[in-house]
Amino acid sequence: MPSGPLSLSDLFPRDRICVDLSSVEKEALFVELVDLIGSTGSTHFDREDALACVLERESRMSTGIRPGVALPHGKTDGVDRFFGVIGVSRLGVDYDALDGEPVRIAFMLISPRSMANEHLAILKRLAGLLDAPGFVAAMLSASDPSEAHRVIERYEARITKV
Repeated sequence: MPSGPLSLSDLFPRDRICVDLSSVEKEALFVELVDLIGSTGSTHFDREDALACVLERESRMSTGIRPGVALPHGKTDGVDRFFGVIGVSRLGVDYDALDGEPVRIAFMLISPRSMANEHLAILKRLAGLLDAPGFVAAMLSASDPSEAHRVIERYEARITKV
């Protein structure tokens, strides 16, 4: 298992992956992803706090980090563990990304404020996954959450062997 609190495949379970987002604007995307976390029966999850921490972080600088990819994230006292969710947009989301391109896939991470070092470690592992040749294309072509989750497992196994 990779260093840190969770493997990425555990952090992004099947029931927190949506391969057909309806949102076309950034704030609506954040609401849709936060609501997906809330709809999975997550305990100790404060929806308003989670949404506020992501919006606050985004106000400092866009988390549109690669062409077509965003990594909205935030730290809050409103959660007691890590929550990850993935959304894939077939249409693209107007994200105000640094490259000006629409976002097609978003990986959202909500973390306890007290676990800032672990938060950074997860972001680093996720960046390694995003750097893996073919990963983003495989995620975008996944037809359902189970297939997307298998992509994460397969690529995570590759990057952790290094």
